Amino acid sequence: MQESKSALIFANLNKDDAGNAALVIKKGLLERGWQADILGFRSSIGERPDFSRYALLVSLGGDGTLLYAASFAVPLGLPILPINLGTLGFIAANKIDTWAATFDGWCSGSIEVSKRLMLRVRAYRENELLYNGIALNDIVVSSEGNARMIRMCLYVNNDRFGHYRADGLIVSTPTGSTAYNLAAGGPAVHPEISAIIINPICPFTLASRPLVIPGKLPVEIVIDETRKSGALLTVDGHDMTPLKKGDIAKIEKYEKHALLVVPPGNAFFSALRTKLGWSGDNDA
Repeated sequence: MQESKSALIFANLNKDDAGNAALVIKKGLLERGWQADILGFRSSIGERPDFSRYALLVSLGGDGTLLYAASFAVPLGLPILPINLGTLGFIAANKIDTWAATFDGWCSGSIEVSKRLMLRVRAYRENELLYNGIALNDIVVSSEGNARMIRMCLYVNNDRFGHYRADGLIVSTPTGSTAYNLAAGGPAVHPEISAIIINPICPFTLASRPLVIPGKLPVEIVIDETRKSGALLTVDGHDMTPLKKGDIAKIEKYEKHALLVVPPGNAFFSALRTKLGWSGDNDA
């Protein structure tokens, strides 16, 4: 933890009562000897503040807010305290009535940050860089149109793995494994494991199955054919870049981890039980 005691409350004002919640959190931080600023936004933050001034970023909203906050915080090594104001909030594990206990534990050293693998993606058209960004959840290469398959070639660790005819490919972190990947039939992976999940979306053949590889291995997706629809690169659900035949998405482990201040213990398994209903056989 940095010596500075200054926090930025990153508040998604599209969430009900987010403005009042931000004031409550600011009051709680001030009572603990911290300085706090509030940055409220709806679609984007507008003028970017100097994030390096802060020792902590408080993400106030839901999982989408956290993903947006991570794009600013992770390159600076800035820890994020995610507080959920939404309905699911799988990653944003703190609540408005429990965040203080997690924060106090982090300040005292009894709670360590949860280190989460991040992915970097660069998209190229011949030698031109189309996109360069990072993802906490997932990177998706998909058909731009509805119900239109595309053909892609997948490379893992510079070795051609094979071709896919599908609606797309999801390349997910363990943190993002419980999002789009899970909905597309992929596995739930513990968020602190260093792994990459590659999952086809509605593949043409039943032989195509999700693949879990070590987090250190680079991945490339080459667009082979788009037919009547173009292709689209989507990063953490908000950054979108159109792709066409011959374009390449190069994906690798980012050099820094996302540092999340979340409740300790078995929060991941508890979330599977309570939020996704994975209760098992209760009669056993």
